[in-house]
Amino acid sequence: MTQYPIIQLKKDKERSIQRFHPWVFSGALQIYDSNLKDGDIVEVQDYKKNFLCIGHFYHGSIAVKILSFEWQTIDQKYWNNKIKQAFALRKNLGLIENKNTNCFRLIHAEGDNLPGLIIDIYDTTAVIQCHTIGMHLAINEIKNAITSTLDFIDTIYDKSAAYLPKEYATTITNTYLLGTKKEIIAIENNNQFYIDVEEGQKTGFFLDQRDNRNLLAAYCKDKSVLNTYCYSGGFSVYALNNKSKSVVSVDSSRNAINLTNANITLNFDDSTSHQSICDDVFHYFKINENNFDVIILDPPAFAKSINKRHNAVQAYKRLNTEGFKRINKGGIMFTFSCSQVVDKELFAATVMSAAIEAKRDVKILHYLSQPADHPINIFHPEGSYLKGLVLYVN
Repeated sequence: MTQYPIIQLKKDKERSIQRFHPWVFSGALQIYDSNLKDGDIVEVQDYKKNFLCIGHFYHGSIAVKILSFEWQTIDQKYWNNKIKQAFALRKNLGLIENKNTNCFRLIHAEGDNLPGLIIDIYDTTAVIQCHTIGMHLAINEIKNAITSTLDFIDTIYDKSAAYLPKEYATTITNTYLLGTKKEIIAIENNNQFYIDVEEGQKTGFFLDQRDNRNLLAAYCKDKSVLNTYCYSGGFSVYALNNKSKSVVSVDSSRNAINLTNANITLNFDDSTSHQSICDDVFHYFKINENNFDVIILDPPAFAKSINKRHNAVQAYKRLNTEGFKRINKGGIMFTFSCSQVVDKELFAATVMSAAIEAKRDVKILHYLSQPADHPINIFHPEGSYLKGLVLYVN
């Protein structure tokens, strides 16, 4: 039986683990070996030395991210089983061998009981993001588990360097673990997108908006559409494919605009009524007086820590106020926040404040979240990061 270094908790600090929350905070630790290294696999015990869980250790606020609440060896068999379980869920969701969609999230960190690990699939390519040192130390086992279960994968790219602690990140580089395929076309609900796994944001595409893009399409026929923070034009392509009258895509990144233009060309001929604008969204609103029938507000996270939440709320209020000022009477607005520290109640209240300031009559048509291949662990509500509203604006 494999022996792992033992961490013992203070009295009563085991309660969150008994409720299956996947994190152990540093303040709960009573006894542990000072020689433990970041990424070590450890066994966690209560103050009476009873077994609680096994996880990855880190010298930080979250000291252990839990891999198992049962005693087991974290070996290749463990990784194979975890990937098989996640794959079975995606198969049940109808995402495997789907002619209309060939991209999906295979592993969603805590949502799939693997804190610190993201794996996205684009056709026959798997992109891995490790957010903890422990996960990255297991990269070869993870790669083997992918090829063992997903026999159609011919390329695996490790894109972890930007997401790991800086000191460790300097010792690694993003690299291909299998194959070298760089030309990828993802199909999502029959819409096509170029995927740049090396230079694109995150793993190359924002798969978490798949269902929301599909919903948007239903509102776009014969409408003028503004897609802000467009990145690679996901919402724009869906709108145009559902016969929108016109689409304007805005992003401050020239690379994002280039990707958007490439995706428009991939899906449509030259007669498509689409305009790309490389500009800061707030500046665009300031200098442009055009109104639209449908507006998408999908900014990057305005806050990544709790101490930035107030500033984020002010930014969301300002952005939504501008959106309300630019939408036609009877228009539809899709507005989102991916800031984990801004929960859905606070986000809705912030949008309400913006509606008051803009003096618009607003009704909520839909509450939006992440799709089913981004599952939320019921014991880890923090995993519910994406929230959105579909609004009818009078």
